[in-house]
Amino acid sequence: MKLEMAAKRLAELGHETRLKIFRYLVKGGHQGVPVGEIQSALDVPGSTLSHHITRLVSVGLVEQRREGRTLYCVPQYDELHGLIDFLQEECCVNENNPS
Repeated sequence: MKLEMAAKRLAELGHETRLKIFRYLVKGGHQGVPVGEIQSALDVPGSTLSHHITRLVSVGLVEQRREGRTLYCVPQYDELHGLIDFLQEECCVNENNPS
């Protein structure tokens, strides 16, 4: 993952409401969570929720799919794991080589 994309994803997750949404989605698993359920569980107004979900979609952390009249939000675990790997990839590389 490139630094620029990691920074964008971290910036979106750096907002308290978006982080709550994403954490709720991760709990829901691979099948996704209906938008109405997210709204009820987190007590976020519909227009506000839509704005925050759009931001998460824009950086690839969430995808949406429609089944009939229900819109599901699906966390993108591969992207999440990529972000975690990016944060850890140089872990402790200087541990044995002090500056």
